Amino acid sequence: MPGRTPSATSRRAHEIIEQKIDIDPNCAARTLEADIRPVAEIQQATGLSLESAVFLGSSQIRLLVEDWDVNKLLKLTIDAVEFARKHELRVMYVTEDTTRTHPRIVDQLYRAAIEHGAQRVVVCDTVGHATPHGVRRLVTHVKRIIMETNPDVKLDWHGHRDRGLDVINSIAAYEAGADRLYGAAIGIGERAGNCPMDTLLVNMKLLGYIDNDLTGLMSYVEAVSTYTDVPIPSNYPVVGADAFETATGVHAAAVIKALERGDSWLANRVYSGVPADEFGLAQKITLGPMSGRSNCVFWLKSHGHEASEANVSRLFDLAKVSNRVLTDDEILAALVAACPPDEA
Repeated sequence: MPGRTPSATSRRAHEIIEQKIDIDPNCAARTLEADIRPVAEIQQATGLSLESAVFLGSSQIRLLVEDWDVNKLLKLTIDAVEFARKHELRVMYVTEDTTRTHPRIVDQLYRAAIEHGAQRVVVCDTVGHATPHGVRRLVTHVKRIIMETNPDVKLDWHGHRDRGLDVINSIAAYEAGADRLYGAAIGIGERAGNCPMDTLLVNMKLLGYIDNDLTGLMSYVEAVSTYTDVPIPSNYPVVGADAFETATGVHAAAVIKALERGDSWLANRVYSGVPADEFGLAQKITLGPMSGRSNCVFWLKSHGHEASEANVSRLFDLAKVSNRVLTDDEILAALVAACPPDEA
């Protein structure tokens, strides 16, 4: 619950308790007593167990800006972790910009945090700097630190998508031993955003790493889009409006043949690397300049119109002179315009 006033966070804590919401809440705080104390007070007042995510900038570039040294970082780390543990908070220790921090400093900071009571540590690619190879090496480095200090400590990964490597970096972190991965619905976050939780879940399921029921994925991202006023791009993976749409004649013909055989499993895979049915979605056949007559027949039948030769030819000709995929409203308007007055 970062970025909230204590009163707002208290209300959220009460809501979790009253509604019996099955989540494990945490509150972000700088490695300062002034930030951590309100978290402890909320836990004490509500009885809700809170994970205190105490974070600290650690990269060389941040040290240069702040005129800090490693000794200062170590003192902030130890004081924060000890204060949080004294107040019975679960401690998740976070280094910002871990991917641009010298391995020696990473070693010193995580050992100090773990030795003084941190139960989780978070490796962060705060500016989307890392590559999958680097992620694997860094996570392996931190896992080794954990095994040498306290093997019960869990390791988390948090990454941004400044270079578009957010999802694959998260997968690399998991494969290297991360216990928990972070993300945000439709990648909401500053700059280019965070790792999109939805796309990450899809890939984790297709890789066999999780077996969650993801048929509600569309409802989830639509709700987030509505409440945050962040639109879902039409070509967004899986949940975008065009994700399972095809107007190309050869592709559509294969999908249609599978559907006509009553084989939805095949229809959802013949021209799609992501099976739509596993995520509560379906293939969509539409019309454009690359469409064939089978597209037109399918569109007419699936929208409750007669697939007469005249209707098929009318839509086929319309599609061929278009320079893009047609909307359903445009196709329907063309059909209505061609109807005799007494049928309109």
